[in-house]
Order: sequence, then structure tokens, then C-alpha cells
Amino acid sequence: MIIRKSNAEWLGDLKTGAGSITFGSGAYTGPYSFQSRFESDAGTNPEELLAAAHSGCYSMAFSFALTLSGYAPQRVHTTAAVKLEPAAGGGFSITAIDLVMEAVVPAIEDEQFQAIAAEAKVNCPISKAVAAVPVSLRATLVKE
Repeated sequence: MIIRKSNAEWLGDLKTGAGSITFGSGAYTGPYSFQSRFESDAGTNPEELLAAAHSGCYSMAFSFALTLSGYAPQRVHTTAAVKLEPAAGGGFSITAIDLVMEAVVPAIEDEQFQAIAAEAKVNCPISKAVAAVPVSLRATLVKE
């Protein structure tokens, strides 16, 4: 079993407080605040971190699925957009995640590319973890 950890510390109340997030690997430590989450101040936020995790996981899952199907991906680029909206009854909810992926994969037809892309979305561990949220995928085969 693989276990990955990160930690966050928050000081103060919601609107005037601030915190920091640290990845267990030490690869990132950075600030977050009400302003970086709900406005556009510097710093990160949980939704941005989830988007980074999902785009990275999906890119790897798609690359793996291509390889298992006999294709050699040259480049996979994925952007994830996590939508945070006010929830009925108060608070906020993540209401959708949109994945937009483009890849360079020699010798593959678009129909097969789309099928493998869809399969990778279902099998991506982060997609599985966020199964309560609708996840869309727009996959583009780039010919170079």
C-alpha cells in the first residue's frame, strides 16, 4: 500500500485568517487564505490543488492506457477546472470537474484515441475518488 500525506495549518477565523499547505514530499509549501480561495489573491486553495492532482493523475492514466493498447504517447497535456459554487442551504460545493486533454500519439486513429481517453477517465484514481462529482472530458488528438 502506498500512503501519501500532506498537511495544512490554519490560523485565525475564516475571513481574516491564513494558512499554509505542505506536501509530505517537501516539494511544495505555500500559503492559502480566504482571499486566495474565494477572490484572486496570491496563494493556493484546495480546489486548485485538486485540479493539479486530477490533471496529473489523468495524464498518467491515459499514458498508461495507451501503452497497454500498444501506442507510444509522445506528449499528454491535461488541464482540470474544478468548479466551486454556493450550495443550497449555505456553504460551497464542488459541482463539476472539466478535464481538457490534448495528446500527440503517433499511429492512432481518433476513434481509438477517444475510446482509450474515456477508459482512462474511468480508471484514473482521482476520478474514482471524486466520483460524486460529474467529470467531463474533452480529448483532442494532435497530429504533428
